[in-house]
Amino acid sequence: MSGLPETVLAELVGALGEDAVVTDPDILAAHSHDRASFCAAGVPAVLLRPRITDEVQRVMRIAHRHRVPVVPQGARTGLSGAANAVDGSILLSLARMNRILEIDTVNHLAVVEAGVVNSVLSEAVAEKGLFYPPDPSSWRESTIGGNIATNAGGLCCVKYGVTRQYVRQLEVVLADGELVTLGSRTAKGVAGLDLVGLMVGSEGTLGIITKAVLALRPAPRPALTAAALFTSPSAAMAAVEKIMSSSIQPSLLEFLDGVTVRAVQAYRDMGLPPEAEAMLIAQSDAADAARLVTEMAGICREAGAVEVAETDDPKEAEMLLEARRLVNPAVERLGTTLIEDVAVPRSRLVEFVEELGRIAERRKVIIACPGHVGDGNLHPTIIFDRNDEQARDRALLAFDDVMAAGLAVGGTITGEHGVGMLKRSWLSTELGPRVTALQVGIKRIFDPQGILNPGKVW
Repeated sequence: MSGLPETVLAELVGALGEDAVVTDPDILAAHSHDRASFCAAGVPAVLLRPRITDEVQRVMRIAHRHRVPVVPQGARTGLSGAANAVDGSILLSLARMNRILEIDTVNHLAVVEAGVVNSVLSEAVAEKGLFYPPDPSSWRESTIGGNIATNAGGLCCVKYGVTRQYVRQLEVVLADGELVTLGSRTAKGVAGLDLVGLMVGSEGTLGIITKAVLALRPAPRPALTAAALFTSPSAAMAAVEKIMSSSIQPSLLEFLDGVTVRAVQAYRDMGLPPEAEAMLIAQSDAADAARLVTEMAGICREAGAVEVAETDDPKEAEMLLEARRLVNPAVERLGTTLIEDVAVPRSRLVEFVEELGRIAERRKVIIACPGHVGDGNLHPTIIFDRNDEQARDRALLAFDDVMAAGLAVGGTITGEHGVGMLKRSWLSTELGPRVTALQVGIKRIFDPQGILNPGKVW
């Protein structure tokens, strides 16, 4: 049984065809959650796989008429539970809507459907001498629609910014099935309120994104790379502060703490030294990259780096970046993970990582901490045995401690993963009651019946 009345299921089959309507319990279970392994997931009624925008509209009209909750999904690579099913819901997968519709080399635009995978788009525009900068670690799997829904960042965001800065126009299906176009293809545009900016990062709670017009950049020069090893995270963060307070603009500045370095090396031999307690990876793609990389290497040495290497070999650089992208699967092998996404002012990084060490010691948990330190975005990951009730309780206490520590230094509870289910209880703490009420009011305007991704964010 699908969990839906047979009449509703029949309407969905009539709207999409039998091959796009899935009720097999095993498939539903596999699609009922994202990668936030500790977040609860309900039992969905049906998985739908539309191929065109008109089919998404048909689904939403039916859902609206019968007040059935709808959970939009892309590749389900999220880390906050935003794509998790709720009981009796329609899982609406946009994965089949995966066409690149246009690459405009004059206006530097790409027009894509929501299910296009980030790396597929990046490689397609690179063939035209162009560049789509947002590159989350899941870029070989995550979809553009999901990236927009969470305002994804990535490794290059220290120089090039996050997804919001590249979204010009969106095609969105509203809760009642109406199709609207938000924004403009033009480089400038202030006609009315910025509803594109509102939709970016809304985690499927305001509408279903089906198509996007994205801004592109000219392809950058090949980057040069430096890697530095430290005896403590604090020393690495001191180097970050000095780099970012200089005139240098790195195109990438990534951090792995000792727990993460050892986890990645155990997962796959990347030549990482297990004795390192911190590692920075820095790149520059500027015209004078050689000078800038050498300067960053020098700053790392002055901050106490015990080993620094510079390379202009693309293969060596790619190996270092691959090590960074392997962090999540590597750390997951250590146990159940609660992955945080705290962003703090760069001037408070040393203070924050030192507090992480105290939290780990006080709560008797392991905390791995990779991050995009160039913009202050860290991912403290609490590792524990979910089958051990005391370990689980300590992990939850540590999670709250990390949230509080981030806010205490002027940070935010999420830099790029979103609120989803994982951080709902902390959102009002950061925003305050009045701003929370304003956001809930906006949600009600877009979705008065509350059928779009209920139980997420607010």
